[in-house]
Amino acid sequence: MTDPHNSPISWFRNTAPYINRHRGSTFVIVIPGAVQQSAVLPRLLQDVALLSSLGVRLVLVFGSRPQIDRRLQEHGIQSTLHRGQRITDSESLPHVLQVIGAQRIELEALLSLGLPNSPMQGAKLRAVSGNFVMAQPVGVVDGIDHQLTGRVRRIDSEGMESLLVSGSLVLLSSLGYSPTGEAFNLSLADVAISAARDLKAHKLIILGASAGVHDHDGSLIKQYAVDQQADIAPADEEEARLLRMACAACRAGVPRSHIVSFKDPDALLAELFTTDGSGTLVASSPYEQSRWASISDVGGVLELIAPLEESGVLLKRSRELLEAEIGRFRILERDGRIIACAALYPFPGEQSAELACIVSHPEYRGEQRATRLLQELEQEALSQGLTDVFVLTTQTAHWFLEQGFSENSLDTLPPERQALYNLQRNSKVFSKTLTARS
Repeated sequence: MTDPHNSPISWFRNTAPYINRHRGSTFVIVIPGAVQQSAVLPRLLQDVALLSSLGVRLVLVFGSRPQIDRRLQEHGIQSTLHRGQRITDSESLPHVLQVIGAQRIELEALLSLGLPNSPMQGAKLRAVSGNFVMAQPVGVVDGIDHQLTGRVRRIDSEGMESLLVSGSLVLLSSLGYSPTGEAFNLSLADVAISAARDLKAHKLIILGASAGVHDHDGSLIKQYAVDQQADIAPADEEEARLLRMACAACRAGVPRSHIVSFKDPDALLAELFTTDGSGTLVASSPYEQSRWASISDVGGVLELIAPLEESGVLLKRSRELLEAEIGRFRILERDGRIIACAALYPFPGEQSAELACIVSHPEYRGEQRATRLLQELEQEALSQGLTDVFVLTTQTAHWFLEQGFSENSLDTLPPERQALYNLQRNSKVFSKTLTARS
């Protein structure tokens, strides 16, 4: 018999909150030229079709740098870059237009697939491209005339919005057009960020060659807040460039940017429909936040502590009691989901406080989250002028010993707490004297 917790059906059920959350959202997906050169493109567009079928409104922004490089080289045209941007002149522009036109046609053809017994069966995607990007010339920078290289002047967000509402998928290239009838070659990042900003997109998704952004030790950075940019410098320059794009989008008002691998066939869907994702999430504010609980968190806390109550590790609390005491709880919230909690019950007359209900979700144990909440509540107790904290536990004695607690006798508890002691549970008492560094 299939393990119900690891079955495909169980996984599908667990995606339901993400499906509901993403429905009606606008995602701008950046497809670099390297993707269109690889064999992964059809599979990627199948995932795009799946997102569309789930009600996600999609804008695809495709890049062309490697294709343009190859085309110019084949025709003996020297390509010049300044600050990472191509200087497009009148000789190279016709080649740029031909390359981008061919790419657009290829994407439209693949998005039109609908063969029986294929992932695209019944998709009936309608891809629309047009003059949605108004551009102006970059001009002279550092004494260098950028000629037909431009920057975004305006996005026709109203026109794109009407297409998205009708169920169409919008295709954008790195071309922009001016009121004088000229075409300009723009940077992929400029188009993508401008479109995501003006459409008030919920996400900018950037496809890269690696799983995301890695630190100097090679570890994947799972979450990243834009104010951390000065603190982390990726060793890989390409990853650093993608991180700058993601941060710029968040600063422009996009709530979240994601950097995921186009080489991993499961990366895009794993990033969007699982709690931990697959790449690097960049947000304006921290992805995982610690805060005091409110009445709206009662359901999430009950769900977290229920398994431990059933097994006898925690004393059972009614919903009514938890609603009355929810203000004493501190929680860790990850992507809208409560993954850890702990409560503080002060006894001011005794200058002590009880720490209770310290719980981490099973998927996140071993990552010091309970320790983090414990330390935050200890500091809160200190701020209230309390000098000691204590816990009553039946099965986690060793963990509290590791946190600096010492076993103590029942008569060391505040009299009010002694009167509530449950003799049947026979909990052990551990206490700790607080210091400013605890």
